[in-house]
Amino acid sequence: MLTTRTAIALYVGAVLGPGVLFIPAVAAREAGPASIIAWAALLALSIPLAATFAALGTRQPEAGGTAAYVRKAFGRRAGAATGWWFLGGVVIGAPAVALVGGFYVAELLGAGRGPAVAAAAAMIAIVLATNAASLHTTARLQLGLAALLGALLLVAVVTALPHSEAENWTPFAPNGWLAIGGAASVLMFSFVGWEAGSHLAGELKDPAKQLPRAIGAAVAIVIVLYLGLAAATIGVGAQSDVPLADLMAAGLGEPGRRITALLAVLLTMGTMNTYVAAATRLAGALAHEGNAPKPLTVPKHALAAMATISGTLLLLLAIELIDVDMLMRATSALFVAVYVTATAAGNRLLTGAARLAARIAFVAVLIVFAFSGAYILVPLAILALTGYFARRSISSTVRPSSSSAGAASGPSASRRASKAS
Repeated sequence: MLTTRTAIALYVGAVLGPGVLFIPAVAAREAGPASIIAWAALLALSIPLAATFAALGTRQPEAGGTAAYVRKAFGRRAGAATGWWFLGGVVIGAPAVALVGGFYVAELLGAGRGPAVAAAAAMIAIVLATNAASLHTTARLQLGLAALLGALLLVAVVTALPHSEAENWTPFAPNGWLAIGGAASVLMFSFVGWEAGSHLAGELKDPAKQLPRAIGAAVAIVIVLYLGLAAATIGVGAQSDVPLADLMAAGLGEPGRRITALLAVLLTMGTMNTYVAAATRLAGALAHEGNAPKPLTVPKHALAAMATISGTLLLLLAIELIDVDMLMRATSALFVAVYVTATAAGNRLLTGAARLAARIAFVAVLIVFAFSGAYILVPLAILALTGYFARRSISSTVRPSSSSAGAASGPSASRRASKAS
């Protein structure tokens, strides 16, 4: 059984991720100093969101996570779509996260974009090879990496804030007030993880008492770290490809920049390893249910597919046909779509105060989703893909085998097929 302190650490660790190495600068470029409003709004959203998933874990225990809740509330197709959105977010997000780590490597070496892409490719190759060998990062190591990231953020904020300059806060909304919504949309990349509460509930001795405490403490810690990070990023004017290194350099000089670059690689690979392992299992589950190509039931085939997609995206990044911002926004749109269906499921499955929290969270994430702009097309395209596999699965279920075709022909077979469908 988990203690409350361990639950707090796991909760914070689930939310913090390598997105903070790059996302704050993207938000600042999108909305200027007004991006801090987007940070504050998403932190406020975190409260009902975390409460919703905690209630789902306590009252509706499901081992399959968000997709399982959606399937229970709305049926197989909705659950499959949610699973595909999460899987797509991981597969598309991995090259973006890897290239962010590559930017920090290039910063450390004083190199350009080419070496950054090469470093990203090397990190992805190592992670995929590690997963192929079944050498997964342990939960304790992943928790340690999250603690390291939290400490890094705290040091960066504390040392950089005194070097903030007032002129960096003006004009406050250079791109207009609607840009805050766009910033919130991409910032969701750094808020994925609150669904971990649905899995923690079963590991606590007294979830009714411990879970609210863990949620409250975790939200408070994330609020302090993220608001501090947003304020420091804006105040120092850190809008390069390595904003966290800029913050550390502002407070600690060049040694701080180099330490950050080294830690960024470790943090990037640790998180990628965890998500690739999870994505491999999810792909296998979707294929087993008939909602994805059957070869994906074999882990090495799933990893080969990820390698192909990652390699293609890295090539497009290398020749600058796409950029990290685009991949981050596409990934955020997919994860927001997951939260839309998951909170809708909470509204159907929960009662009382928990249902109210789910309704508030649903409305909020729906608004954020609306600001995804053209990137809404990404989850919609994946939705069409899941519909295709669903139709194929139903077709294969009702199609008679060749060995029994003669016996199964005629009107009676048609009636049986009609009932099966």
